[in-house]
Amino acid sequence: MTRGLGGNSPANVQQFLSGVEYPAGKRDLIDAARRNDAPEEVMRTLRELPGDNYGGPQDVMKGYGDME
Repeated sequence: MTRGLGGNSPANVQQFLSGVEYPAGKRDLIDAARRNDAPEEVMRTLRELPGDNYGGPQDVMKGYGDME
C-alpha cells in the first residue's frame, strides 16, 4: 500500500470521510467516501479496515494502522 504525500496515508483517507456522523459503521464510511468521490485505492482501504464500528476518526486511523 502506498503511503505518504499523494499516497494512501491516513490523512488522505480521512479527507474522503467528510460528513460522517460518528459512531459509524464500516458501511457508513464506505458510503461517505463514495459520495466524496474517493479513488478506488481509498475505497479498497476502507473495505479492508478491521472491525465494523468506529467511535470517531481516531478509531478509523487506529484501524488503518492495524492493517500494516
